[in-house]
Amino acid sequence: MNASATSQFSRVAGPLLRLAGPLVLGLLLVLPSKVGAQSLDLTVNNVGLSIGDSEEVTGVRLNFRDRNLRRVTGLNATIWTPHNEHGGDVTGIALGLPATGGDNISGIAFGILGVGANETMTGIAFGGLGAGAGQDVKGIAFGGLGVGAGRDVIGITGGGLGAGSGRDLRGVSVGGLGAGAGRDTAGLIVGGLGAGAGQDMKGIVIAGMGAGAGRDFTGIAISGIGTGAGRDFTGVSMSGIASGAGGTLKGIHMAGIAVGGATVRGIMVSGFAAGGQDVKALSLATGYFHVDDDGIQQGVSIAAFNRIKGSQEGLTIGIVNWARHLDGLQIGLLNFAGNKRSMKWMPLVNWN
Repeated sequence: MNASATSQFSRVAGPLLRLAGPLVLGLLLVLPSKVGAQSLDLTVNNVGLSIGDSEEVTGVRLNFRDRNLRRVTGLNATIWTPHNEHGGDVTGIALGLPATGGDNISGIAFGILGVGANETMTGIAFGGLGAGAGQDVKGIAFGGLGVGAGRDVIGITGGGLGAGSGRDLRGVSVGGLGAGAGRDTAGLIVGGLGAGAGQDMKGIVIAGMGAGAGRDFTGIAISGIGTGAGRDFTGVSMSGIASGAGGTLKGIHMAGIAVGGATVRGIMVSGFAAGGQDVKALSLATGYFHVDDDGIQQGVSIAAFNRIKGSQEGLTIGIVNWARHLDGLQIGLLNFAGNKRSMKWMPLVNWN
């Protein structure tokens, strides 16, 4: 083609090429509502480019809002979330400008505002406000405000306000205010204010205010105010105010004010008080150590005031040591053993 012909072609084709972008956008917004079919399909055997509400495509699909979608393998780009909570299955990339969704999303999901799946979301997901699934989230998911699933979350999740699951949470989860699960958690859980599980927690939990499990906790818990378990707590805990267990407290547990459990095995360190019912441990408390009625103390207890309302079989060291029944050794300024026939009160040392 000579130079003159090339120049003439450019004058004719140039304006047409510049119109291509607006024409594609116009087709996306107008054609589906103007023609009998719901989409303009530039495909062969459902493979290629589809503009509108097509049902099944392998390739690129562009639509305003999904209503009839069954399956997309490739890229599905929408302006808004599906009608009537029905979005079909997307394998590949689900792109929301600003929001998108589907029944099941596998691959990469991104929404400027949000992204969600009615059933499962697997892969990598990011929602400007939120990301979640009605059933399970598996993979990596982040939401500007929150991330969650009605059933299980497995993988790495983070939410500006919260991250959680209705059933189990496993992996790494970070919530600006809170992170937790309705049933069990396992892994690393970080909550700006709180972190918890309705049943069991296993792993490492860090919370600004409180961390706890409704049933058992196994692992390491760090909290600004309190850590605890409704049943057994096994591992290490550090809290600003209190740490405890409704059942057995086992391991190393430290708190600014109080540490205790019904049964204690291990080491307790408290800024003021420590104790329990059945205590076989090393207990260090600046103020007060106690054992409840009919309880037992074995091991070593160091506090300003050691009060054993049951049986003391170990060693207590303090300013005042008091035991209803002494079968061990007391070292302090003033010591009392209620079961002795004589010399129940003794200075410095008392034994039986």
